[in-house]
Amino acid sequence: MNNRIKELRKQNKITQEALAEALSVTRQTIISLENGKYNASLQLAYKLAKFFGVKIEDVFIFEEE
Repeated sequence: MNNRIKELRKQNKITQEALAEALSVTRQTIISLENGKYNASLQLAYKLAKFFGVKIEDVFIFEEE
């Protein structure tokens, strides 16, 4: 699943470390999410959307296979 985390983070001038701290995850988790190596849990997806003030659908791009 693709996402816009890096784009949203850069638009808001937030570092990976600051985002990780705000979401109570590690910086490695943010890196893995941004690189598409890890799919967020529903809880983490909700936290990300809430942090950026957008809908989950605005963060994650679901493409049916």
